[in-house]
Amino acid sequence: MNAFNFLLINRENKPRTKGITMVLDKGLGLETASSLMEIAGEYVDFVKFGWGTTVVHNYDLIKDKIAMYKSHNIIPYTGGTLFELAYANGKLDEFFKEAHELGFPAVEISDGSCMMNHDDKINCIKLAKDEGFIVLSEVGKKNPDLDKKISLEQRINQMNNELDAGSSYIIVEAREGGKNIGIFDKSGNVKSDDVNFICNHVDVNKILWEAPNKDQQVFFILNFGKDVNLGNISSDEITSLETLRRGLRGDTFNKIE
Repeated sequence: MNAFNFLLINRENKPRTKGITMVLDKGLGLETASSLMEIAGEYVDFVKFGWGTTVVHNYDLIKDKIAMYKSHNIIPYTGGTLFELAYANGKLDEFFKEAHELGFPAVEISDGSCMMNHDDKINCIKLAKDEGFIVLSEVGKKNPDLDKKISLEQRINQMNNELDAGSSYIIVEAREGGKNIGIFDKSGNVKSDDVNFICNHVDVNKILWEAPNKDQQVFFILNFGKDVNLGNISSDEITSLETLRRGLRGDTFNKIE
């Protein structure tokens, strides 16, 4: 039982179908990550091993971290950039094989950094599903200039096509900074009209909004409720986000049902 449990607003327990929290692991040590999960693992649904960080870390350490996350009923998965590196170098077979060997139950399929025909991306989603992985796919470019060239209609079509191809969730690109890309302006403010337009055309329960900054998290929680799906949460902000979801912080105090 939690301290002051009588003040806790209930949320769906894991495995959750809504109110998903995806945390970004940018290279945590095993002991640090394990300690974090001991105190806050019940609030984490997915952990993304950021971009290509796994390539510069010890194989056994990565394998042990994956096992640790899974022991907390968390789904760890490979960052999209890692997939893109494998795709660009013609190493997809090796990529899927090693992801299996390490114990990853899920992979991210993206085209944020590389040039990829959308049909190829759809085929990669289907291939990853055939390989037995849970698939999260990401829509958007990491270069703001390239991202701005994607119209809302194109973004929505891509999202729906990727869901049809087998993606469990569609991640809306915002990077770890959350500024001047996708649904965020140069100051990190949410483009609410764009968000509402997307939600009118895509199943909101299948959207994972990257919202690394507190003000962005508050926006989504106040506008879509405590059970909105949020991602790219810093590992040291897990508890902060959960208190926002539960109305335990000034920004959402007495505003959560």
